[in-house]
Amino acid sequence: MTSPTPTSLIRPLVRRLKPYTFGEQPKIRGLIKLNTNENPYPPSPKVLAAIKAATDGRIRRYPDATADGLRLKLAKYHGCASENFIVGNGSDELLALATRAFVNPGQTIQYFTPSYSLYPVLADMHGARRNEVPLAAGCALPPVSELRKQGAWDFRAALTFITTPNAPTGQGCATRELKDLCRAQKGVVVLDEAYVDFARENAFSLALEFPRVLVARTFSKAYSLCFLRVGYFAGHAGLIGAMHKIRDSYNVNGLGQAAAVATLGDLPYYRRNIKRVIATRERLSGQLRALGFVVPPSQTNFIFVLPPKFSAAEWLGRWRENRVLVRWFDKPAIRDSLRITIGTDAEADALLRAARKILSR
Repeated sequence: MTSPTPTSLIRPLVRRLKPYTFGEQPKIRGLIKLNTNENPYPPSPKVLAAIKAATDGRIRRYPDATADGLRLKLAKYHGCASENFIVGNGSDELLALATRAFVNPGQTIQYFTPSYSLYPVLADMHGARRNEVPLAAGCALPPVSELRKQGAWDFRAALTFITTPNAPTGQGCATRELKDLCRAQKGVVVLDEAYVDFARENAFSLALEFPRVLVARTFSKAYSLCFLRVGYFAGHAGLIGAMHKIRDSYNVNGLGQAAAVATLGDLPYYRRNIKRVIATRERLSGQLRALGFVVPPSQTNFIFVLPPKFSAAEWLGRWRENRVLVRWFDKPAIRDSLRITIGTDAEADALLRAARKILSR
């Protein structure tokens, strides 16, 4: 009897799936890593102490299954109830849970483009229909009136993802514009605020105002906990409860929970670091413009630049030759640009020195 080939054991949907492309994790020592939007500054010493303190006899036991201690801290921080929160293994897990909780296969998941490249992967994994709608000129959020006029936007989509501020372009979204869009939608809306700590305003209040709106936050970008993977959703207790039903039993590790609780107890430390990142972002943007780069204003911890003289792909390689790693997306709408994470001042200076060297050749 002939054994089936391995591919015959795999669902056709999975065989066709194009997986999410991760940013390069370099093995080369000394490479300046400005490609994955990590925070250039370490966690608070109090957070590191809390992590070390938790590496005791608790390690052999399961963590708090519902992260109650962290949810209570989040409720106090945001001024609502712990029932309004679910904590995940990074906000990416919660984005996936939202597709499973609120979308039947064949229903519509929609989002603007360009935006977070995980959204189409989640839609394809679930067998949902994708509705991809281009952002307005300059990657701005189109007003509801314009969306109605164009007709491409689905106001009855089962699930809508809106990245705010946007990634990979860095533009911020006005809360009043988001409110108009949330009011018009009939399905669930996720406002993905992964980078909101670096922006001028946030839309958290909309998660408490509209029963169909969820806000996604993460401890990775502003709070230096990428390694431990902690994110959360806030919203109506009914939506949150539905997601709790289908999450993994112990989906957030205990060290991550301890670190996130300690983070919320030392916010002044992180606010100082956020100001440092913003200051470096503005300085780097100005100096790159002086070298001929087109650098739109950013409200994130990265900038999205159109380089001079050479193609973006060529700049990617030349910067890498000079031991600086940035991110290039080989997609039609954005392949002419590069995304640069805001590092320390010293890292920004190294990138600028390399840029001058490349241009001088």
